[in-house]
Amino acid sequence: MEKAPAFNLHDQNGKQHSLEDFKGKYLVLYFYPKDDTPGCTKEACDFRDQIGSLRELGAEVLGVSADDTSSHEKFAGKYGLNFPLLADDGAVIAKAYGAYGQKNMYGKISEGIMRKTFLIDPNGEIIKAWGKVSVEGHVEEVTTALKAALE
Repeated sequence: MEKAPAFNLHDQNGKQHSLEDFKGKYLVLYFYPKDDTPGCTKEACDFRDQIGSLRELGAEVLGVSADDTSSHEKFAGKYGLNFPLLADDGAVIAKAYGAYGQKNMYGKISEGIMRKTFLIDPNGEIIKAWGKVSVEGHVEEVTTALKAALE
């Protein structure tokens, strides 16, 4: 297991969140490319719809992208998102987690935040990581991994 890189970022409401805040809890930290785009919206809404069962299992959810707090505020408001979206200015935290790099979208190569999810245990260790996340069914995979970690 690997120690999760520390972070200290603001959410859509200007509240600061750090890895330390989640000591003693499981944390689902998911990185996504852009607010209010089709895949990112589906993923955020899936987490929104499953937040109750994830919290019952003792986990919190944080979404992270390089969008600013006002973009996050609009995105969260538009879809009724019920968890913090962190503004990773300059993708510093995404880079620390290896969730930043070259992407190929319809043959167009670009650099940016990649869709990756990390399940972090109450001691701040990464116990599961998903790279190249497929949005469909992803929250169920995270829930299954969380249940397995609790056994």
